[in-house]
Amino acid sequence: MLILLPFVLLLQLLTTLCFSAPKPETLILPLKTQTLPQGYLPKSTNKLSFHHNVTLTISLSVGSPPQQVTMVLDTGSELSWLRCKKAPNFNFVFNPLASKSYSPVPCSSPVCRTRTSDFPNPVSCDPKKLCHAILSYADGSSIEGNLALETFNLGSSAQPGTIFGCMDSGSSSNADEDAKTTGLMGMNRGSLSFVTQMGFPKFSYCISDRDSSGILLFGEAKFGWLKPLNYTPLVQISTPLPYFDRVAYSVQLEGIRVGGKVLPLPKSVFVPDHTGAGQTMVDSGTQFTFLLGPVYTALKNEFAQQTKPVLKTLDDPNFVFQGAMDLCFQVPTNRPSLPELPAVTLMFRGAEISVSGERLLYRVAGMVRGGNQVYCFTYGNSDLLGIEAFVIGHYHQQNLWMEFDLEKSRVGVAEVRCDLAGQKLGLGA
Repeated sequence: MLILLPFVLLLQLLTTLCFSAPKPETLILPLKTQTLPQGYLPKSTNKLSFHHNVTLTISLSVGSPPQQVTMVLDTGSELSWLRCKKAPNFNFVFNPLASKSYSPVPCSSPVCRTRTSDFPNPVSCDPKKLCHAILSYADGSSIEGNLALETFNLGSSAQPGTIFGCMDSGSSSNADEDAKTTGLMGMNRGSLSFVTQMGFPKFSYCISDRDSSGILLFGEAKFGWLKPLNYTPLVQISTPLPYFDRVAYSVQLEGIRVGGKVLPLPKSVFVPDHTGAGQTMVDSGTQFTFLLGPVYTALKNEFAQQTKPVLKTLDDPNFVFQGAMDLCFQVPTNRPSLPELPAVTLMFRGAEISVSGERLLYRVAGMVRGGNQVYCFTYGNSDLLGIEAFVIGHYHQQNLWMEFDLEKSRVGVAEVRCDLAGQKLGLGA
């Protein structure tokens, strides 16, 4: 059974900038953290692949007249969608019948025939000759419905004719989590993703590890206090491969350093194979970071070896945290803080993501062994999840300015105190 964190991150809309055209040149949204009562926690893994227990969500209005919706922000998905059919376990749905600007997409439309090529499942034609899509996720859940056009509003910026999925059925692994949102906002590089349809050449986010503040920004980030970003190019292939997601934010991992020691692994273990398996994706929809088996094992063994003098391992082969993390430790309950730990640094072409301190371990709520709290290493084994990829989760992107540059096909990274960045932009808690 998965143990879940007691909070969800909410992006609440606020527009504070000047608009030079129908679409704003830059749009800044504040990121907020909401703590939920312990009894309100979902009891199993979230509906979407890797959306374990923390979701980044954005609130906006859709339709004419506008209806308020809340959507999960997911850089790992393309098609945005809303639930359009009421159900006992769904608190929030979009009602297309109440909107004058809603228009379903027919099967004969070029949108249906040509722009859905990157969907995981081919679209089909329903009995009403409307374009029907089925979206499936790695945990076995799915959702389906019709493609449609609608007006999406971000503050004062209206986006008429936005293509999305109006979903009316599906299966879920977590009804409790589903009940808190209306749908999902796809933010990958596909032609139907929300950021692509909005026409912004880039977007950024910054997640604080200290308080409830943070930032989501569409457009150019030109701030004097922001350090120069280190960029790593996106990995792109021209030939479709069965296990390579061509519209993901895929970067090239070249090595991993623990403290001052680089793991003795050949660079070839980080390169996708002839099937496309083994790509490295940066995903806002993933909480922790997952590595393919051989790389995970090397990292786990080195981290355990370097922390042996200060941490006692949990010797329980039957306990695997969240189904993929099997390196856990016992920490005395009366210990005021964790000992000093070696940083774990992911090394890319031109950039690094270094994780240190408390973000390396996560306390398993309610689990005590012999007077000790249980903490688990926040890197997991992709093989145990059945995922043929390296996935970098947002837990390890805290206090980093993460820029996704669609125009120049690259991801930029810079260290920054995200709580202070929010204050500088007037978005503090």
